[in-house]
Amino acid sequence: MKKQTFDVQGMHCASCAANIQKKVSALDGVESCEINYATSTANVSYDHTKTNIDHMNHPIEKLWYTLHDQETHTMTDGTVMDGDEHSHHTGAGQSHDMKMQEIDDMRHKVRITMPMVIISFVYMAWDIAAMQSRFGIGMADWVAEFFHHLFPIMAAYVLFAVGKQYLKGIWNFVRYGEATMDTLIWIGTSVAFLYSFAIGAFDKILAPYVDVMVHYYDVTIVVIWLVYLGKYLEAKSKLQTGDAIQKLLWLQAKTAIIEKDGLEIEINIDQLQKWDIVLVKPGMKIPVDGIIVSGSSSIDESMITGESMPIDKNIDDKVVGGTINVNWFLKVKITSLWKDSVLAQIVQMVQNAQWSKAPIQKLVDKVAAIFVPVVLVIALTAFIVRLILGSLPTALITAIGVLVIACPCALWLATPMGIIVWVGKGAEYGILIKNAESLQKLHKIKTVVFDKTGTITKGKPEVVNVWWDEKVMLHIAHSLEKNSEHPLAQSVVNYAISKGSEVVTATNFSAIQWQGVVATIAEKKRYMGNKKLLDAQNIDAIPSEYDVRSKEGKTVVFVFDTNEVVGMFAIADTIKDTIQSAVEDLRRLGIACVMLTWDHTDVANHIAKQVGIDQVFAEVLPAEKASIIQKLQKELWTSVAMAWDGVNDSPALAQADVGIAMSTGTDVAIETADITLLHGDITKLVQAIKLSKKTMRVIKQNLFWAFAYNVIGIPLAAWVFYPILLNPMFAWAAMAFSSVSVVVNSLRLKWQKL
Repeated sequence: MKKQTFDVQGMHCASCAANIQKKVSALDGVESCEINYATSTANVSYDHTKTNIDHMNHPIEKLWYTLHDQETHTMTDGTVMDGDEHSHHTGAGQSHDMKMQEIDDMRHKVRITMPMVIISFVYMAWDIAAMQSRFGIGMADWVAEFFHHLFPIMAAYVLFAVGKQYLKGIWNFVRYGEATMDTLIWIGTSVAFLYSFAIGAFDKILAPYVDVMVHYYDVTIVVIWLVYLGKYLEAKSKLQTGDAIQKLLWLQAKTAIIEKDGLEIEINIDQLQKWDIVLVKPGMKIPVDGIIVSGSSSIDESMITGESMPIDKNIDDKVVGGTINVNWFLKVKITSLWKDSVLAQIVQMVQNAQWSKAPIQKLVDKVAAIFVPVVLVIALTAFIVRLILGSLPTALITAIGVLVIACPCALWLATPMGIIVWVGKGAEYGILIKNAESLQKLHKIKTVVFDKTGTITKGKPEVVNVWWDEKVMLHIAHSLEKNSEHPLAQSVVNYAISKGSEVVTATNFSAIQWQGVVATIAEKKRYMGNKKLLDAQNIDAIPSEYDVRSKEGKTVVFVFDTNEVVGMFAIADTIKDTIQSAVEDLRRLGIACVMLTWDHTDVANHIAKQVGIDQVFAEVLPAEKASIIQKLQKELWTSVAMAWDGVNDSPALAQADVGIAMSTGTDVAIETADITLLHGDITKLVQAIKLSKKTMRVIKQNLFWAFAYNVIGIPLAAWVFYPILLNPMFAWAAMAFSSVSVVVNSLRLKWQKL
């Protein structure tokens, strides 16, 4: 199956989205079709041997919709990116330009209709004032005659020229039985126009039956103007929700410098090949992922990892595309092209998350699917009832009010707008979410299970204690271990370098498996290793600190010669600097913290005590971790999240309600995790939970007001609350701004601090 994203043209409302989704999903060869009304895009999974874009467009083009695609580009997960999306990566920004063109068109229609709206309001105010005898303001006959001829011209222009797209709505309804918001708009405004035209053209004939002095041309003019005004404000607001992806895409360098025949040549990054050597000058962006082959410098990785301080990089270190070379000249060997880069993976994760639907959206989808037909039935019923009980004008006003006040768009925007903003906000903080379902689950989490190594601890050994003559011991240890590749040896070497220790040549070097190393330094045999190596050399003088540090989970390494112990190193996987504050913050949120590890019980308890975790499961094999998670879910009857470092814990992650992976920022393709925290910063977990709670609160507010608006507005327009009569112009103003309010309420998330 191929997954592909298309732009959708001709979609104006939530009902349009439902119709497109239904038509395309029913096609042979299409596995699924999800329409995102908030972004005007379609995500289709299909068998390319059975169907294609032309086949998909066939049933929807007659409804005036089109799936738009240009040249395609395959992403890392098999998703095919269309030309508009890919153009962002190369800086063209075509998709953004298309949206701006659409917004400009709406703005033009709002402006060109505005004078007619002003005339309508002036006429309406004058007419109302004239009816109030105390004002004594009468309308001269020639003025009334002028307006009598002007209003039909203005209304006809607005209905058939400015609002011509809504003619398609009635055509689709008559010919294919497909009703959308366009159908409601056109029925309401055209009925008002035709009624007004009829009483104006046949006033003498109709005068005995209806009040021919009252027309509704102003309803046609003002309602269509409000439609475009609401859509314009909605589109402007929605455009801001794509800022996160735009910022990520703008991180990518557009060009790269390569060296050819002794000359520096600047080329488009699309021309780069794997293993090319690119030149990166200070202040320049690194074009794509690679390895430094010449030079050293500090790299600003803040927009990728969230780390504010530049990171020192040397030869053989990995660098990420989109990051900035701060200090010195570098030569970088390209190890992956754009489609395989870290930045591409991040963009893809953000896009996929914005595409996904939360479980709470399912109810909305069911309501929206039947919304327009139900509104048509209510409008017809209200018309018949008011015609029987009242008059034709009253019946018309009632039916038009019902048609124009109905608003499924606010319902359809309520959830996706919150999700889009949440995903973008999370990406700014280095929090990548897999899908909206994870968002909905995360805000209910009551227990977080931490893997120890790489999550609570840094995941690499460091020297934490040194005994006796440090200078002499470091001199010996540095000279011995500089030839070893063992992680413990490297931790000692790094510590010695940090202390400025000198190194001398060690001869007759030999590594003793599972014990340590031995070599000759200054014509004297020196040893460095564990207690087994010490015992093998028959040295009995073991310092008392050994037992204490061993119980704390620290690895003790002895430095000794043939006669005595010179000193000791205590080496441990130290806890992360931020883990204690993160645990405290989680507790304040009412979330329990649990540690799960295969390590020894004494070690686990010592680490847990340091960070403030009460419940510990130690000596647990990776295969047993999933059962522990399941046990917590059953015993506590709460949702459980698991935070891990991405190694050997996939079954446990799958069992957890929400799986959280700690990423260094150079590897984000973690399929099992629901949420990825860049740079391995555990404080981002607290931010993610806070953001999920804020987002779900906003989504629930959106849904409440969208449902409440329709539940109250439609009966109000239908005269259920008699004798209150809602003017159709005010009804549509309320409808138009209901969608805008949902978007604006969602955008509040962008400026909230975590």
